[in-house]
Amino acid sequence: MINKLKAKKLEQKESYKQNKNHKNKHNQNQNQKQNYSSTHDTDTTASNVDKLPTQFLFTAFILILVGVIMVYSSSYIYAKEVFHNSSYFFFRQLIFSTIGILLIFSIQRIKFDFWYKHGLKIGYFVFFLLLLTIIPGIAPKLKGAHRWLKFGFFYIQPGEFIKYTLLFPAIYLFDNFDKLTNKERLNYTLCLLFPLLILSLQPDFGTFSICILVIAFVWFLSSFSRKFLYGFISVGSVIGIILIFVSPYRIQRILTFLDPWKDPQKSGFQIIQSYLAFANGGILGKGIGNSEEKLFYLPEAHNDFIFSVTGEELGFVGIVFLVITFIILTYLGFKMAIRSQKRPNMILIASVIFTIALQAFLNMGVVLGLLPTKGLNLPFISYGGSSIISNCFAIGLMMSAYKNGLQSESVKTDTSTHVEMENETENEKEVEKKVEVNLPQEI
Repeated sequence: MINKLKAKKLEQKESYKQNKNHKNKHNQNQNQKQNYSSTHDTDTTASNVDKLPTQFLFTAFILILVGVIMVYSSSYIYAKEVFHNSSYFFFRQLIFSTIGILLIFSIQRIKFDFWYKHGLKIGYFVFFLLLLTIIPGIAPKLKGAHRWLKFGFFYIQPGEFIKYTLLFPAIYLFDNFDKLTNKERLNYTLCLLFPLLILSLQPDFGTFSICILVIAFVWFLSSFSRKFLYGFISVGSVIGIILIFVSPYRIQRILTFLDPWKDPQKSGFQIIQSYLAFANGGILGKGIGNSEEKLFYLPEAHNDFIFSVTGEELGFVGIVFLVITFIILTYLGFKMAIRSQKRPNMILIASVIFTIALQAFLNMGVVLGLLPTKGLNLPFISYGGSSIISNCFAIGLMMSAYKNGLQSESVKTDTSTHVEMENETENEKEVEKKVEVNLPQEI
Protein backbone atom coordinates (compact mmCIF):
# COMPACT_ATOMS: atom_id res chain seq x y z
CA MET A 1 0.00 0.00 0.00
CA ILE A 2 2.77 2.40 0.94
CA ASN A 3 4.69 1.53 -2.24
CA LYS A 4 1.61 2.26 -4.35
CA LEU A 5 1.20 5.67 -2.68
CA LYS A 6 4.89 6.51 -3.26
CA ALA A 7 4.63 5.47 -6.89
CA LYS A 8 1.52 7.61 -7.30
CA LYS A 9 3.33 10.55 -5.65
CA LEU A 10 6.27 10.19 -8.07
CA GLU A 11 3.91 10.04 -11.05
CA GLN A 12 2.21 13.25 -9.90
CA LYS A 13 5.55 15.03 -9.51
CA GLU A 14 6.70 13.94 -12.97
CA SER A 15 3.37 15.00 -14.47
CA TYR A 16 3.60 18.37 -12.73
CA LYS A 17 7.17 18.92 -13.99
CA GLN A 18 6.17 18.06 -17.57
CA ASN A 19 3.18 20.37 -17.43
CA LYS A 20 5.34 23.14 -15.97
CA ASN A 21 8.01 22.73 -18.66
CA HIS A 22 5.37 22.72 -21.36
CA LYS A 23 3.76 25.81 -19.84
CA ASN A 24 7.15 27.60 -19.63
CA LYS A 25 7.88 26.85 -23.28
CA HIS A 26 4.44 28.10 -24.27
CA ASN A 27 4.93 31.30 -22.25
CA GLN A 28 8.36 31.84 -23.81
CA ASN A 29 6.91 31.50 -27.29
CA GLN A 30 4.09 33.88 -26.41
CA ASN A 31 6.55 36.39 -24.93
CA GLN A 32 8.73 36.21 -28.02
CA LYS A 33 5.71 36.87 -30.23
CA GLN A 34 4.59 39.77 -28.03
CA ASN A 35 8.09 41.22 -27.92
CA TYR A 36 8.40 40.98 -31.67
CA SER A 37 4.96 42.50 -32.15
CA SER A 38 5.60 45.35 -29.70
CA THR A 39 9.05 45.98 -31.15
CA HIS A 40 7.64 45.95 -34.66
CA ASP A 41 4.82 48.32 -33.67
CA THR A 42 7.22 50.60 -31.83
CA ASP A 43 9.60 50.72 -34.78
CA THR A 44 6.71 51.42 -37.14
CA THR A 45 5.36 54.17 -34.89
CA ALA A 46 8.80 55.67 -34.41
CA SER A 47 9.43 55.71 -38.13
CA ASN A 48 6.07 57.41 -38.72
CA VAL A 49 6.76 59.95 -35.98
CA ASP A 50 10.23 60.66 -37.33
CA LYS A 51 8.82 61.34 -40.78
CA LEU A 52 6.52 64.08 -39.52
CA PRO A 53 9.12 66.74 -38.59
CA THR A 54 11.10 65.84 -41.71
CA GLN A 55 8.03 66.39 -43.87
CA PHE A 56 7.31 69.67 -42.08
CA LEU A 57 10.85 70.98 -42.54
CA PHE A 58 10.90 69.88 -46.17
CA THR A 59 7.70 71.85 -46.82
CA ALA A 60 9.13 74.92 -45.05
CA PHE A 61 12.34 74.68 -47.08
CA ILE A 62 10.30 74.59 -50.30
CA LEU A 63 8.65 77.87 -49.28
CA ILE A 64 12.02 79.40 -48.43
CA LEU A 65 13.45 78.34 -51.80
CA VAL A 66 10.45 79.76 -53.67
CA GLY A 67 10.86 82.95 -51.66
CA VAL A 68 14.51 83.40 -52.63
CA ILE A 69 13.67 82.86 -56.30
CA MET A 70 10.71 85.23 -56.29
CA VAL A 71 12.59 87.92 -54.36
CA TYR A 72 15.23 87.99 -57.09
CA SER A 73 12.65 87.90 -59.88
CA SER A 74 10.57 90.72 -58.40
CA SER A 75 13.42 92.98 -57.30
CA TYR A 76 16.32 92.77 -59.76
CA ILE A 77 15.19 95.74 -61.90
CA TYR A 78 14.42 97.91 -58.87
CA ALA A 79 17.74 96.90 -57.25
CA LYS A 80 19.61 97.75 -60.46
CA GLU A 81 18.09 101.23 -60.61
CA VAL A 82 18.40 102.11 -56.91
CA PHE A 83 21.49 100.20 -55.70
CA HIS A 84 23.24 99.60 -59.07
CA ASN A 85 23.32 95.89 -58.28
CA SER A 86 20.56 93.66 -59.64
CA SER A 87 21.38 90.95 -57.05
CA TYR A 88 21.26 93.29 -54.04
CA PHE A 89 18.05 91.93 -52.51
CA PHE A 90 18.71 88.40 -53.76
CA PHE A 91 22.02 87.99 -51.93
CA ARG A 92 20.67 89.54 -48.76
CA GLN A 93 17.64 87.26 -48.81
CA LEU A 94 19.91 84.28 -49.47
CA ILE A 95 22.03 85.21 -46.44
CA PHE A 96 18.94 85.67 -44.25
CA SER A 97 17.54 82.32 -45.39
CA THR A 98 20.82 80.55 -44.66
CA ILE A 99 20.96 82.08 -41.18
CA GLY A 100 17.35 81.06 -40.60
CA ILE A 101 17.92 77.44 -41.63
CA LEU A 102 21.00 77.18 -39.42
CA LEU A 103 18.94 78.69 -36.61
CA ILE A 104 16.31 75.97 -36.98
CA PHE A 105 18.83 73.16 -36.53
CA SER A 106 20.59 74.98 -33.67
CA ILE A 107 17.46 75.78 -31.64
CA GLN A 108 15.91 72.34 -32.00
CA ARG A 109 19.01 70.82 -30.35
CA ILE A 110 18.38 72.86 -27.20
CA LYS A 111 15.94 71.29 -24.74
CA PHE A 112 12.52 72.88 -24.74
CA ASP A 113 12.62 73.12 -20.93
CA PHE A 114 15.34 75.76 -21.32
CA TRP A 115 13.18 77.94 -23.56
CA TYR A 116 10.13 77.46 -21.38
CA LYS A 117 12.07 78.27 -18.20
CA HIS A 118 13.67 81.44 -19.58
CA GLY A 119 10.74 82.51 -21.75
CA LEU A 120 9.89 85.51 -19.57
CA LYS A 121 13.48 86.82 -19.80
CA ILE A 122 13.48 86.39 -23.57
CA GLY A 123 10.18 88.26 -23.73
CA TYR A 124 11.53 91.18 -21.72
CA PHE A 125 14.66 91.35 -23.89
CA VAL A 126 12.64 91.62 -27.10
CA PHE A 127 10.36 94.13 -25.37
CA PHE A 128 13.45 96.24 -24.59
CA LEU A 129 14.38 96.21 -28.29
CA LEU A 130 10.80 97.12 -29.14
CA LEU A 131 10.92 99.98 -26.65
CA LEU A 132 13.98 101.43 -28.38
CA THR A 133 11.97 101.91 -31.56
CA ILE A 134 9.86 104.72 -30.05
CA ILE A 135 12.77 106.59 -28.42
CA PRO A 136 13.59 109.68 -30.53
CA GLY A 137 16.97 109.62 -32.24
CA ILE A 138 17.47 105.84 -31.99
CA ALA A 139 15.02 104.27 -34.42
CA PRO A 140 14.89 105.69 -37.98
CA LYS A 141 11.52 106.59 -39.47
CA LEU A 142 10.85 104.36 -42.46
CA LYS A 143 7.59 104.13 -44.42
CA GLY A 144 5.99 106.55 -41.97
CA ALA A 145 6.62 104.50 -38.82
CA HIS A 146 9.33 103.77 -36.23
CA ARG A 147 9.53 99.97 -36.40
CA TRP A 148 13.17 99.23 -37.16
CA LEU A 149 16.52 99.37 -35.37
CA LYS A 150 19.67 99.82 -37.40
CA PHE A 151 22.72 97.67 -36.64
CA GLY A 152 25.48 98.37 -39.14
CA PHE A 153 24.20 97.56 -42.62
CA PHE A 154 21.13 95.70 -41.39
CA TYR A 155 17.78 96.72 -40.00
CA ILE A 156 15.99 94.66 -37.34
CA GLN A 157 12.25 94.79 -36.76
CA PRO A 158 11.59 93.63 -33.17
CA GLY A 159 7.87 93.38 -33.90
CA GLU A 160 8.51 90.29 -36.04
CA PHE A 161 10.04 88.51 -33.03
CA ILE A 162 7.55 89.73 -30.43
CA LYS A 163 4.81 87.64 -32.08
CA TYR A 164 6.62 84.50 -30.94
CA THR A 165 8.27 85.60 -27.69
CA LEU A 166 4.83 86.55 -26.33
CA LEU A 167 3.93 82.86 -26.46
CA PHE A 168 6.08 81.94 -23.46
CA PRO A 169 4.51 84.27 -20.86
CA ALA A 170 1.05 83.69 -22.37
CA ILE A 171 1.31 79.89 -22.11
CA TYR A 172 2.72 79.99 -18.59
CA LEU A 173 0.17 82.56 -17.37
CA PHE A 174 -2.97 80.92 -18.75
CA ASP A 175 -1.98 77.33 -18.06
CA ASN A 176 -0.79 77.93 -14.47
CA PHE A 177 -3.00 80.84 -13.44
CA ASP A 178 -4.40 79.16 -10.32
CA LYS A 179 -0.92 78.17 -9.11
CA LEU A 180 0.65 81.64 -9.47
CA THR A 181 0.79 84.30 -6.81
CA ASN A 182 -0.75 87.72 -7.46
CA LYS A 183 2.71 89.20 -8.01
CA GLU A 184 3.58 86.54 -10.59
CA ARG A 185 0.25 87.05 -12.37
CA LEU A 186 0.91 90.78 -12.57
CA ASN A 187 4.43 90.19 -13.85
CA TYR A 188 3.31 87.91 -16.68
CA THR A 189 0.35 90.13 -17.55
CA LEU A 190 2.58 93.19 -17.90
CA CYS A 191 4.90 91.16 -20.10
CA LEU A 192 1.94 90.72 -22.46
CA LEU A 193 0.51 94.25 -22.26
CA PHE A 194 3.67 96.35 -22.61
CA PRO A 195 4.59 95.08 -26.10
CA LEU A 196 1.02 95.68 -27.29
CA LEU A 197 1.24 99.27 -26.05
CA ILE A 198 4.51 99.87 -27.91
CA LEU A 199 3.12 98.35 -31.11
CA SER A 200 0.18 100.75 -30.98
CA LEU A 201 2.58 103.70 -30.54
CA GLN A 202 4.90 102.83 -33.45
CA PRO A 203 2.27 102.43 -35.01
CA ASP A 204 2.08 98.84 -36.27
CA PHE A 205 -1.59 97.90 -36.26
CA GLY A 206 -1.00 94.71 -38.29
CA THR A 207 1.43 93.15 -35.83
CA PHE A 208 -0.70 94.45 -32.95
CA SER A 209 -3.74 92.61 -34.33
CA ILE A 210 -1.80 89.37 -34.88
CA CYS A 211 -0.46 89.48 -31.30
CA ILE A 212 -3.98 89.96 -29.94
CA LEU A 213 -5.27 86.98 -31.94
CA VAL A 214 -2.32 84.80 -30.93
CA ILE A 215 -2.82 85.58 -27.22
CA ALA A 216 -6.52 84.72 -27.59
CA PHE A 217 -5.57 81.46 -29.35
CA VAL A 218 -3.20 80.48 -26.51
CA TRP A 219 -5.93 81.33 -24.03
CA PHE A 220 -8.39 79.13 -25.93
CA LEU A 221 -6.03 76.11 -25.88
CA SER A 222 -5.05 76.47 -22.22
CA SER A 223 -6.93 75.32 -19.14
CA PHE A 224 -7.87 78.90 -18.22
CA SER A 225 -11.57 79.80 -17.95
CA ARG A 226 -13.30 80.44 -21.28
CA LYS A 227 -15.72 82.92 -19.70
CA PHE A 228 -12.97 85.53 -19.37
CA LEU A 229 -11.82 84.77 -22.92
CA TYR A 230 -15.12 85.92 -24.38
CA GLY A 231 -14.85 89.15 -22.42
CA PHE A 232 -11.28 89.61 -23.62
CA ILE A 233 -12.37 89.16 -27.25
CA SER A 234 -15.21 91.65 -26.79
CA VAL A 235 -12.97 94.29 -25.20
CA GLY A 236 -10.27 93.68 -27.82
CA SER A 237 -12.78 94.11 -30.64
CA VAL A 238 -13.99 97.41 -29.20
CA ILE A 239 -10.42 98.68 -28.80
CA GLY A 240 -9.61 97.62 -32.38
CA ILE A 241 -12.61 99.52 -33.74
CA ILE A 242 -11.63 102.60 -31.74
CA LEU A 243 -8.04 102.46 -33.05
CA ILE A 244 -9.36 102.25 -36.60
CA PHE A 245 -11.68 105.26 -36.35
CA VAL A 246 -9.24 107.53 -34.48
CA SER A 247 -6.76 107.27 -37.37
CA PRO A 248 -7.80 108.92 -40.65
CA TYR A 249 -5.41 106.81 -42.77
CA ARG A 250 -6.99 103.58 -41.46
CA ILE A 251 -10.47 104.85 -42.38
CA GLN A 252 -9.10 105.70 -45.82
CA ARG A 253 -7.83 102.13 -46.22
CA ILE A 254 -11.27 100.73 -45.48
CA LEU A 255 -12.89 103.13 -47.98
CA THR A 256 -10.28 102.15 -50.58
CA PHE A 257 -10.98 98.49 -49.92
CA LEU A 258 -14.69 99.08 -50.57
CA ASP A 259 -14.09 101.06 -53.78
CA PRO A 260 -10.45 101.22 -54.99
CA TRP A 261 -11.54 102.73 -58.36
CA LYS A 262 -12.76 105.90 -56.64
CA ASP A 263 -9.16 107.11 -56.37
CA PRO A 264 -7.16 104.96 -58.84
CA GLN A 265 -4.11 107.23 -58.94
CA LYS A 266 -3.52 107.50 -55.19
CA SER A 267 -5.06 105.35 -52.46
CA GLY A 268 -6.41 102.71 -54.86
CA PHE A 269 -3.33 102.55 -57.08
CA GLN A 270 -1.56 99.68 -55.31
CA ILE A 271 -4.48 97.26 -55.10
CA ILE A 272 -5.51 98.02 -58.71
CA GLN A 273 -2.01 97.17 -59.91
CA SER A 274 -2.27 93.95 -57.93
CA TYR A 275 -5.50 93.09 -59.76
CA LEU A 276 -3.78 93.74 -63.10
CA ALA A 277 -0.88 91.47 -62.13
CA PHE A 278 -3.19 88.53 -61.50
CA ALA A 279 -5.14 89.27 -64.68
CA ASN A 280 -1.96 89.35 -66.76
CA GLY A 281 -0.76 86.06 -65.30
CA GLY A 282 -3.67 83.98 -66.53
CA ILE A 283 -3.48 80.23 -66.01
CA LEU A 284 0.22 79.47 -66.60
CA GLY A 285 1.75 82.91 -66.06
CA LYS A 286 4.15 84.97 -68.16
CA GLY A 287 7.24 83.16 -66.88
CA ILE A 288 9.73 83.92 -64.12
CA GLY A 289 11.31 87.35 -64.63
CA ASN A 290 8.69 88.54 -67.14
CA SER A 291 6.40 90.49 -64.84
CA GLU A 292 5.44 93.98 -66.01
CA GLU A 293 3.91 95.21 -62.76
CA LYS A 294 7.26 95.07 -60.99
CA LEU A 295 8.55 97.74 -63.43
CA PHE A 296 7.82 100.47 -60.89
CA TYR A 297 4.06 100.03 -61.26
CA LEU A 298 3.44 97.87 -58.20
CA PRO A 299 4.86 99.31 -54.92
CA GLU A 300 6.54 96.81 -52.56
CA ALA A 301 6.71 94.23 -55.35
CA HIS A 302 9.41 92.22 -53.54
CA ASN A 303 7.84 92.58 -50.12
CA ASP A 304 4.17 92.86 -49.14
CA PHE A 305 2.87 92.38 -52.72
CA ILE A 306 5.23 89.64 -53.85
CA PHE A 307 2.20 87.34 -54.10
CA SER A 308 0.94 89.53 -56.97
CA VAL A 309 4.20 89.15 -58.89
CA THR A 310 4.03 85.40 -58.27
CA GLY A 311 0.54 85.35 -59.76
CA GLU A 312 1.67 87.29 -62.83
CA GLU A 313 4.79 85.20 -63.50
CA LEU A 314 3.56 81.75 -62.45
CA GLY A 315 -0.13 82.22 -63.11
CA PHE A 316 -3.05 80.50 -61.45
CA VAL A 317 -1.07 77.25 -61.30
CA GLY A 318 1.72 78.89 -59.29
CA ILE A 319 -0.76 80.54 -56.92
CA VAL A 320 -2.53 77.23 -56.28
CA PHE A 321 0.83 75.53 -55.66
CA LEU A 322 1.80 78.18 -53.12
CA VAL A 323 -1.57 78.05 -51.34
CA ILE A 324 -1.52 74.24 -51.18
CA THR A 325 2.05 74.32 -49.81
CA PHE A 326 0.95 76.63 -46.99
CA ILE A 327 -2.04 74.36 -46.29
CA ILE A 328 0.25 71.31 -46.08
CA LEU A 329 2.59 73.19 -43.75
CA THR A 330 -0.34 74.13 -41.53
CA TYR A 331 -1.73 70.58 -41.52
CA LEU A 332 1.63 69.04 -40.58
CA GLY A 333 2.16 71.66 -37.87
CA PHE A 334 -1.17 70.99 -36.18
CA LYS A 335 -0.56 67.24 -36.52
CA MET A 336 2.70 67.69 -34.62
CA ALA A 337 0.82 69.62 -31.94
CA ILE A 338 -1.75 66.82 -31.55
CA ARG A 339 0.96 64.18 -31.13
CA SER A 340 2.76 66.14 -28.43
CA GLN A 341 2.11 64.69 -24.96
CA LYS A 342 2.68 67.82 -22.86
CA ARG A 343 0.20 70.67 -22.83
CA PRO A 344 2.77 73.56 -22.98
CA ASN A 345 4.52 71.86 -25.91
CA MET A 346 1.23 71.31 -27.69
CA ILE A 347 0.10 74.91 -27.18
CA LEU A 348 3.40 76.35 -28.42
CA ILE A 349 3.50 74.18 -31.57
CA ALA A 350 -0.13 74.97 -32.40
CA SER A 351 0.35 78.70 -31.70
CA VAL A 352 3.43 79.00 -33.90
CA ILE A 353 1.78 77.34 -36.88
CA PHE A 354 -1.38 79.38 -36.23
CA THR A 355 0.66 82.60 -36.36
CA ILE A 356 2.36 81.64 -39.63
CA ALA A 357 -0.88 80.49 -41.26
CA LEU A 358 -2.79 83.57 -40.04
CA GLN A 359 -0.23 85.98 -41.47
CA ALA A 360 -0.12 84.10 -44.78
CA PHE A 361 -3.93 84.18 -45.00
CA LEU A 362 -4.06 87.92 -44.22
CA ASN A 363 -1.36 88.79 -46.77
CA MET A 364 -3.03 86.76 -49.53
CA GLY A 365 -6.40 88.27 -48.61
CA VAL A 366 -5.02 91.81 -48.88
CA VAL A 367 -3.24 91.17 -52.18
CA LEU A 368 -6.36 89.57 -53.68
CA GLY A 369 -8.51 92.49 -52.52
CA LEU A 370 -10.48 90.41 -50.02
CA LEU A 371 -9.23 92.43 -47.02
CA PRO A 372 -8.25 96.09 -46.47
CA THR A 373 -4.66 96.94 -47.32
CA LYS A 374 -2.23 96.34 -44.44
CA GLY A 375 1.54 96.09 -44.28
CA LEU A 376 1.92 92.37 -43.57
CA ASN A 377 4.45 90.29 -45.47
CA LEU A 378 4.03 86.75 -46.76
CA PRO A 379 5.98 84.36 -44.46
CA PHE A 380 9.09 82.78 -46.07
CA ILE A 381 8.28 84.42 -49.42
CA SER A 382 8.50 88.20 -48.92
CA TYR A 383 11.84 89.94 -48.64
CA GLY A 384 12.97 90.72 -45.10
CA GLY A 385 15.61 89.45 -42.72
CA SER A 386 13.62 89.95 -39.52
CA SER A 387 10.64 88.13 -40.97
CA ILE A 388 12.39 84.99 -42.20
CA ILE A 389 14.76 84.74 -39.23
CA SER A 390 11.92 85.12 -36.71
CA ASN A 391 9.84 82.49 -38.55
CA CYS A 392 12.78 80.09 -38.61
CA PHE A 393 13.37 80.80 -34.92
CA ALA A 394 9.76 79.81 -34.25
CA ILE A 395 10.10 76.62 -36.30
CA GLY A 396 13.18 75.69 -34.28
CA LEU A 397 11.10 76.09 -31.12
CA MET A 398 8.45 73.84 -32.64
CA MET A 399 11.00 71.11 -33.34
CA SER A 400 12.41 71.37 -29.81
CA ALA A 401 8.94 71.19 -28.25
CA TYR A 402 7.96 68.24 -30.45
CA LYS A 403 11.06 66.21 -29.56
CA ASN A 404 10.50 66.90 -25.88
CA GLY A 405 6.88 65.76 -26.11
CA LEU A 406 7.83 62.48 -27.81
CA GLN A 407 10.55 61.75 -25.25
CA SER A 408 8.01 62.01 -22.43
CA GLU A 409 5.76 59.59 -24.30
CA SER A 410 8.54 57.02 -24.73
CA VAL A 411 9.46 57.24 -21.05
CA LYS A 412 5.82 56.54 -20.08
CA THR A 413 5.68 53.56 -22.46
CA ASP A 414 8.90 52.02 -21.12
CA THR A 415 7.73 52.47 -17.52
CA SER A 416 4.34 50.85 -18.15
CA THR A 417 5.98 47.90 -19.94
CA HIS A 418 8.39 47.34 -17.03
CA VAL A 419 5.51 47.41 -14.52
CA GLU A 420 3.53 44.87 -16.58
CA MET A 421 6.49 42.48 -16.68
CA GLU A 422 6.93 42.72 -12.92
CA ASN A 423 3.23 42.03 -12.36
CA GLU A 424 3.37 38.94 -14.61
CA THR A 425 6.37 37.57 -12.67
CA GLU A 426 4.60 38.05 -9.33
CA ASN A 427 1.46 36.30 -10.64
CA GLU A 428 3.51 33.28 -11.81
CA LYS A 429 5.13 32.96 -8.38
CA GLU A 430 1.74 32.97 -6.64
CA VAL A 431 0.44 30.25 -8.98
CA GLU A 432 3.49 28.05 -8.29
CA LYS A 433 2.98 28.40 -4.54
CA LYS A 434 -0.64 27.32 -4.85
CA VAL A 435 0.32 24.26 -6.92
CA GLU A 436 2.99 23.23 -4.39
CA VAL A 437 0.46 23.43 -1.58
CA ASN A 438 -2.01 21.23 -3.42
CA LEU A 439 0.56 18.41 -4.00
CA PRO A 440 0.08 15.24 -1.81
CA GLN A 441 2.40 15.13 1.15
CA GLU A 442 4.96 12.33 1.62
CA ILE A 443 3.99 9.50 3.95
